[in-house]
Amino acid sequence: MTTVSLTDVASYLPGEPVPAEFYTDYPGAEDKLRGHPMFKVPPARHHVAADETNADMVERAVQPLIERHGRDAIRGVDVLLVHSQLPDLPFVGAGTEVARRLGLNPEWLVDVANAGCASFVYMLKLARQLLSTTDARTALICNAQSAAGQWFTQSEVRRLAQAAVPGDGCGVGFVTTSAGSPVLDVETRHLGEYAGDMTVAVDDGRKYWEPGESQLRIGFTDAGVAKVLARGNRLVPEVVTELCRRLGVPTTDIDVLITNQPNRTFLRNWREALQLPAERHPDTFDRCGNLFGAAIPVTLDRAVRAGQVEDGDLVMLGGFAHAGDFAGAVAVRWQSGPH
Repeated sequence: MTTVSLTDVASYLPGEPVPAEFYTDYPGAEDKLRGHPMFKVPPARHHVAADETNADMVERAVQPLIERHGRDAIRGVDVLLVHSQLPDLPFVGAGTEVARRLGLNPEWLVDVANAGCASFVYMLKLARQLLSTTDARTALICNAQSAAGQWFTQSEVRRLAQAAVPGDGCGVGFVTTSAGSPVLDVETRHLGEYAGDMTVAVDDGRKYWEPGESQLRIGFTDAGVAKVLARGNRLVPEVVTELCRRLGVPTTDIDVLITNQPNRTFLRNWREALQLPAERHPDTFDRCGNLFGAAIPVTLDRAVRAGQVEDGDLVMLGGFAHAGDFAGAVAVRWQSGPH
């Protein structure tokens, strides 16, 4: 198989940090779930501006890649994969607009709607497959999350415990056919038996696209939350452990673990299950909250720029999506710099 590398990553966070008090001091703020492990409030998060789109964020996140690799290298990508956690328009993903903004003319353009919080892993697998089996040589993969400053700030939703956890941001990856920072292997699992457990709710019972006065929220129940916690605690260590088994290394040999970050409980439980110290599992939860699909590339970029990822490190990216309908992990032998 052609060697494919995650050559570089970059990210963008919109606006100034928004403090927890934006939610906790809001009139009528819900208290009963604030102490639940799923809804413990991070100190800060970022919100998109009122007129800021997913394509805007991708365009801004890609600028460091252009500066480091040249505009021609980015404009010449053969594959463009985009995941938007909250699409700006019905029916239309952000991919074509991203291509227009950046001046791209990719042979392959896919708006990836599934894989949620682990979609960076899934898109990296797709990019690797396309670059290994076609004439494509470079790919740009993009995760944009814009729900926090739009959906979760609605007047009725803002008071709910669930609203204070998400944050907005965008992370992107530049993937090439090279041996510089090779993708060693990928483990993904589609778990259809859990697909129906991710729901949205409106008080008047309408379909989400029908007119009405009630505001859309995630349909959490006590029983549903308990199931998600149990699955999440299990799924991420499972896919990471299986990938390590195939690579012939113990999980303790992982130098850097980067995961999605729904809450601090998952972060702690995952690294404990994999027998890794906290310093090998960097996250951006306290600064950014739950970034959904953007968490993995944003955190990886921040860790690289902070010197937490060294050349030759075994970097493991892992996560699960929604209520557990997807889980995945990818191993990369990291090498910084142009290659």
